[in-house]
Amino acid sequence: MPHTSRRLRAALLVTASAALVAATLPAPEPLGIGDRLFPHLGNPGYDVLAYDISLTYRGKNTEPLDAVTTIDARTTHPLERVNLDFAVGTVEAVEVDGRAAEFATRDEDLVIRPPDRLPAGVPVRITVRHTSDPSGDPSRGGWVRTADGLAMANQADAAHRVFPGNDHPADKAYFTFRVTAPNDLTVVAGGLPAGRRRHGDTTTWTYRTAHPMATELAQVSIGRSTVPHRTGPHGLPVRDVVPSADRDILEPWLDKTPKHLAWMEEQVGPYPFETYGLLVADTETGFELETQTLSLFERSLFTEPAYPAWYIESVMVHELAHQWFGDSVSPRVWSDLWLNEGHATWYEARYAEEHADKPLEQRMREAYSHSDAWRAAGGPPAHPDPPSPDHKISLFRPVVYDGSALVLYALRQEIGADAFDRLERAWVRGHRDRSATTADFTRLAARIAGRDLTAFFDGWLFGEKTPPMPGHPDWRGATPRTAAGPRAAVPAPKPG
Repeated sequence: MPHTSRRLRAALLVTASAALVAATLPAPEPLGIGDRLFPHLGNPGYDVLAYDISLTYRGKNTEPLDAVTTIDARTTHPLERVNLDFAVGTVEAVEVDGRAAEFATRDEDLVIRPPDRLPAGVPVRITVRHTSDPSGDPSRGGWVRTADGLAMANQADAAHRVFPGNDHPADKAYFTFRVTAPNDLTVVAGGLPAGRRRHGDTTTWTYRTAHPMATELAQVSIGRSTVPHRTGPHGLPVRDVVPSADRDILEPWLDKTPKHLAWMEEQVGPYPFETYGLLVADTETGFELETQTLSLFERSLFTEPAYPAWYIESVMVHELAHQWFGDSVSPRVWSDLWLNEGHATWYEARYAEEHADKPLEQRMREAYSHSDAWRAAGGPPAHPDPPSPDHKISLFRPVVYDGSALVLYALRQEIGADAFDRLERAWVRGHRDRSATTADFTRLAARIAGRDLTAFFDGWLFGEKTPPMPGHPDWRGATPRTAAGPRAAVPAPKPG
């Protein structure tokens, strides 16, 4: 993808004992790592290595879940305080390396004072006992209430509405999820199963990722679900999560995933994770979302007759392509979003061309005609305007979808198809499991092309106006009155 400020005002503390702790802590200050688009997200001074998130769901998706989040990190600077991003839930207690720590909240930061000053370069374990509340405005992201339970939609700045952490894709980490739910419900999370234990009327399900993950890509599904299994390329385990009542009607779509995986591997190389699958949720979000190893889809995408079959498949490929572009290789800052959405849109369009006779050149020519209007409305691809304070998902504009795929089309025109294909493979191979920047991409492109591409990228990524298209000097922009968008005829939800 695939939200106002998610910065809600939280009470300092809610219990009398917590108030006494807070009274000894000087006024907490919210911090951030200085992201131009989300300046309050992320926190300096430490690198998260792993999250262990325990959740207890009692069967009602409007009630808070009891939660314990344990964060293993390493300090990068001396710290007298540790800031975590967290909002919506109630913090009950905090420990640092097994010792009780003072804490308070400010805006959407949880500010912790360890018992002792932390030097640089040391491991630290932070345990937060808290609630995780799904009852808020779903348009702000975080927990998504479904017809029979919950799922997550944390992009771009909403993971900290579910659990405390360093909520920025620059700090990826391994995740373990331990979710306790009534026995008649099924729990699936990102990664692979790591155990299931029944105790009385409840079952605890454990999942663990084999690769680091950005907080925005975390996924937990709780509901009356069926989990069909199949095999992808090279024996890859593919598992989907669908409402049990919809298993039969969804099966023809789910059965396409191995073919999609094989096609993407032909384009860019091996699938980068331990498993993949679709989470089909009976809910309305207005988008689909590339949560790592388990992409979130609205049920209506597959059941609404107005959506052509070719379009549904192209959206499936879009979210799958994100597993390489955006998930395995994550943005270092949110201005690098064009690398996520531009690539996912590129492979979506390529697939539609090869399998549904939807010419790529025609789509790119139409995108070119709208590109100047998109840039005027939302900024150039690699320097987008900030999202509106009350609607952060507004960052996901046409300029970062077809407008950014257009940049990739222009680059292939400029350096040739062979060099472009080598670039794509080298990009996902060289930056696997890491966060990377626009500058990383442009340097790699220049190295593979064997020449300076500074002027090309300056215009295409940062220019107010769209440069001439290499090889197509006749392409022209549309008048503002007609610059709507290349898929306006398809009344479909936005891919993530």
